[in-house]
Amino acid sequence: MEADQNTRAAAIAGAYEIFDSGALLADLRRRVAFKTESQNACGMASLNAYLEQEIKPTLATLGFESRIVDNPAGHGAPFLIAERREAEHLPTVLTYGHGDVVRGYDEQWRSGLDPWQVTVDGDRWYGRGTADNKGQHSVNFAALGAVIDARRGKLGYNVKLIFETGEEISSPGLDQVCAAEADALRADVFLASDGPRVSAERPTLFLGSRGGVSFELLVDLREGGHHSGNWGGVLRNPAIVLAHALATLVDRDGRIIVEGLRPPPISDAVRNALADIELGRDESSPDIDLAWGEPGLTPTERVIGWNALEVLAMKSGNADAPVNAIPPVAKAVCQLRFVVGTDWQHLREHLEHHFESHGFDHVQVKVSGGTPATRLDLDDPWVHWALDSMRKTTHKKPALLPNLGGTVPNDVFAKTLALPTLWVPHSYPACNQHAPNEHLLGSVAREALGVMAGLWWDLGEAGPAIVERRLSRA
Repeated sequence: MEADQNTRAAAIAGAYEIFDSGALLADLRRRVAFKTESQNACGMASLNAYLEQEIKPTLATLGFESRIVDNPAGHGAPFLIAERREAEHLPTVLTYGHGDVVRGYDEQWRSGLDPWQVTVDGDRWYGRGTADNKGQHSVNFAALGAVIDARRGKLGYNVKLIFETGEEISSPGLDQVCAAEADALRADVFLASDGPRVSAERPTLFLGSRGGVSFELLVDLREGGHHSGNWGGVLRNPAIVLAHALATLVDRDGRIIVEGLRPPPISDAVRNALADIELGRDESSPDIDLAWGEPGLTPTERVIGWNALEVLAMKSGNADAPVNAIPPVAKAVCQLRFVVGTDWQHLREHLEHHFESHGFDHVQVKVSGGTPATRLDLDDPWVHWALDSMRKTTHKKPALLPNLGGTVPNDVFAKTLALPTLWVPHSYPACNQHAPNEHLLGSVAREALGVMAGLWWDLGEAGPAIVERRLSRA
């Protein structure tokens, strides 16, 4: 037993040395230099280069065999599928990462910063992708390498990888590829990293994500505007109609009124998991409106365990250059973030019935495609295993989020591939993800190397027993 402890400790120490030696920073500098902007059509060459010149060689040194797969959705944005196989009878873990980033917005960064170069300023490592997701998959690859070294080349399990380059454009083709490659991606558990911790100092495990669906509300009453002096008072104003219609969806305090858009009550298991998690602890977080949202819930419960209906944009006339005319059209772009159990597939029917019952016959509803909500059972053996491993490595109580407040493509792994899903994020809420001055915290990256080395190590120890336990519970 003592030898095993020493070897686990050696693996974690090896992971920390990757940070202390500057090797992780060197890897990240090389990777950030690839301008992998999936939102930019000109970035496709960089996406391919990132896979061919950076990810494939890195995986080869870890013992993986890799292949590039074209995107079946026709968006470019290729995939990489890789496997490190030790033995057929051993457990298999599927992991994931994405190499694409949002636009650099080069001119908007703080003076002295370049989104395509990593700049270290104290604890902050600035650069596009440092937090989302190049820094995160760099940590995971490096930690895996440390464990392979400590175990003298044998992990005690197989590792598979699906790596995409279109996550920032809503992962086109990911579901199709996973469905087509289901046999190649077959595994016992999914373990990956994306998104933020609940706070910089607290290791976090989340088990899925809220779903998201966007919709437009349109009030189109006539052709062209009409003079407000000549016609005001006898022509229905679409902006006013739309404002009243919106006010029937959410009350003045932010509570969702439409019953079909509300989630089921928060379970005791979810409430207990969230009890010691405080939202907005980082100094750059916005001030929370404590009186906004569903009454009787904490701010954390409102974000993680409940639904949110938001108006993202509204338009009627030209607010920058208004004219004395009653506008003919008003439009609102809205979004519903929702948890497991919400009847989101019937969103259009719920809205149309609601508006009809309130006499808003002029409101048209258009629903865009949505992403399902997912959440692994909080009592799953894999959840207990991951929390125990993280606690053992850090001597901290990890935060357990039943699901992320935002959305990751977890439905593909949880539903299409039918895997228990574990996410261990290495960023933090104030990282400026998707904005200028994106950064990774060096202190978090170092701790994350240890956390992942512990998880990769412990999977070889406990994996077979957990697989058997889950089979016996099925």
